[in-house]
Amino acid sequence: MRRLLGAVSLRSNDAESGRPAAALRRRAAARRSPVAASMTLGAAVGVFGVSFGVLAVASGLSVAKTCALSLLVFTGASQFAAVGITGTGGSPLAAIASALLLASRNGAYGLVLAPDIKGPRWRRLLAAQLVLDESTAMAAAQPDQRDRVRAFWATGLAIFVCWNIGTLLGALGGGVIGDPAALGLDAAFPAGYLVLLAPHVRRLEGKVAAALGAAIALVLVPLAPAGVPIIAAAGAAAIGCRRPS
Repeated sequence: MRRLLGAVSLRSNDAESGRPAAALRRRAAARRSPVAASMTLGAAVGVFGVSFGVLAVASGLSVAKTCALSLLVFTGASQFAAVGITGTGGSPLAAIASALLLASRNGAYGLVLAPDIKGPRWRRLLAAQLVLDESTAMAAAQPDQRDRVRAFWATGLAIFVCWNIGTLLGALGGGVIGDPAALGLDAAFPAGYLVLLAPHVRRLEGKVAAALGAAIALVLVPLAPAGVPIIAAAGAAAIGCRRPS
């Protein structure tokens, strides 16, 4: 009888000790998930970086200038705008103005991320280079500050590495790859944005922001210059930037 009671007691203790272990495993998996998602997103963006390399070289830029653009500017929309304008004979001033206009949204992203990204000046300067649509969205979707910081750095670094590798490959092999649009590479960014949008439209604020932003963009596309509808629509995102209490 004593042996039976002892066995039951041991099993009960094992079950109780297993509960915290299972909870810790679930928490560890939840913390790994933003990192795993950032790797997948980085690879997808890298594929689109190949198309940028192809288009930049086709527009007249050298391989070195194309790679420098990705390393130093590192914002796809601005890079495509600058290459598109110069490739069609536009002035460098028009290319810079268009690129700056599209990149201005990153300033708003910096305000959203500022409470979480702290540390010495060199660390914050490095973080500023990684402030993107994707890194901001991944960070904002996390439930606590630690996960937001992890998601921001993991996403930003993954995209930086993959984007620049893709740019180099596209610039070197542009003649072999051919037209990126014919291969469907131009759909990589829109698909990535849809994935990033999904966690934010679960709340009412996110649904309102998405609907308002889409309406603003649709109204302005036939009326405003390229890039302006996107920036104007981004103002609606301020509604969705509020974190749940």
